[in-house]
Amino acid sequence: MATKKSGWVAFPGDASAFHYDGAALKKHWARLHRGDAEPFPADKAVQDAWRHYHAGDFQGAHEAGLAAGLDGYNVANKAACIYANYLGKSDPAKIKTYQAVAARCQELQAAQPKNANAFYLQAYALGRYGQLIGVAKALAEGIGGKVKAALEAAIELEPKHADAHIGLGTFHAEVIEKVGAMIGKMSYGASKEAAVEHYEKALELNPESAIARTEMADGLYKLFGDKRMKDVERLYAEAAAHVPMDAMEWLDVEAAKAEME
Repeated sequence: MATKKSGWVAFPGDASAFHYDGAALKKHWARLHRGDAEPFPADKAVQDAWRHYHAGDFQGAHEAGLAAGLDGYNVANKAACIYANYLGKSDPAKIKTYQAVAARCQELQAAQPKNANAFYLQAYALGRYGQLIGVAKALAEGIGGKVKAALEAAIELEPKHADAHIGLGTFHAEVIEKVGAMIGKMSYGASKEAAVEHYEKALELNPESAIARTEMADGLYKLFGDKRMKDVERLYAEAAAHVPMDAMEWLDVEAAKAEME
């Protein structure tokens, strides 16, 4: 696996099928962005940043997105988050990445208050950050409430945001796993029923999603344990059989295959 000069690890798969040059990006946009409902950008520099992203050049996407200004923040932030989550090696470096993304998201929310992914990516970054710093610190910093509020804001702005529904499903499942059903309901309004509803909604909105299946599988196991093991195994098998359309989906599918082994 190659390493880039600045320390970013190169995408480990074959990205040759994920290059969307010229008109191909717009042609495949709806399918590529069914999860995050990101609108097709008018700015050619932002389009190019997304080309880097889909082809697994997360560093290139991050740099090009930041260079494009506020309109490039979503692609820069998503590239940073996906890279940190799947390919990042150091927890302190991941924490710094997620903090930087969350801060840029706040800046973008102030400038573009109707930008759904300014809220979704803030929730993603804070959620991953919370997982790294531990339950006690995350509770002390109020991470759970911030994640929930940001995900709900994203869905209010874009009801077809499948990834935000996945995030809320996982939020409910993780809260119940960590603090129990009763405290989870009292403190965060978390419930098993809401978790399952959000996962099911995500799959309804984005039926070709591997990550919706693996997150739902993990959530069901957190909530119901071995009672739902058949569903967990089925969802992982479906995710592993998925045909990826870009680098992120490839990483999702490979993760599902590794979990099944």
